[in-house]
Amino acid sequence: MVESVGALFGSPWIYAVVGLSVLLDVFLPVLPSGVLVITAATAAAAGSGAATGQVPHDVPDVMVLILSAATASVLGDLVAYRLAWRGGERLDRAISRSRRLTTAQERLGDALARGGGALVVLARFAPAGRSVVSLIAGAAHRRPCEFLPWSALAGLSWAGYSAALGYFGAHWLGTTWLATGVSVLALFGAGAAAAYLMRRRPAT
Repeated sequence: MVESVGALFGSPWIYAVVGLSVLLDVFLPVLPSGVLVITAATAAAAGSGAATGQVPHDVPDVMVLILSAATASVLGDLVAYRLAWRGGERLDRAISRSRRLTTAQERLGDALARGGGALVVLARFAPAGRSVVSLIAGAAHRRPCEFLPWSALAGLSWAGYSAALGYFGAHWLGTTWLATGVSVLALFGAGAAAAYLMRRRPAT
C-alpha cells in the first residue's frame, strides 16, 4: 500500500503537505486533511514493522506527524479567528441573519465564558465545526486566552486521534487499503458523533 501512494509519503515534504492541508481546511472543509493524516500514519506503521514483506525505510515519524497537524490546526484557527475579529459589522449581520449561527454564537460564548471549551474540542471533529467555532469566536471578540488553549487541545486531540487510527489500524489490519478505509470510516464516525452531540447540547 505504501509504495502505491507514491514517494511523497517517504519524503519530509509530507509534513508540509499535511500541515498546509490542515491549515487551509478551516476555510475549505472539503480538503481531505484527516485522510492525509491517516494515510501518512499508516505509512509510519509500515516503517515500524506493521507491514509484512518489504518495508520501506523512509516513512513519516508519527509523533512529528501529530505535532505538524496539531500546530497547523491551531494556526488555521488563529487566522480564521483574527479575520473574523476584524470582520466588523458585515460579519455580524451575516451571523444575525442565520438563526443557527446566532444560536451557535450564544452557546460558544457562554461555554468559553464558563471555561467549558469542550464545545471547541467537539467542533474540531464535526464537519465544518472548526470553521464555525473559529469564526464565531472571533466575531464575538472572545479573548484569545478563552479560545486558543481550547483550540490547541482540540487540534492535538484531533491530530492524535487521526494518526492513531492510521497507525494502529495498520498494526491490526496490515498496511492495506482496507485498513485505511476502516480508519477513515472511524474518523467520519467520530465527526458524525460530534455533530450529533453539538446539536443535542441544550441552549443556555
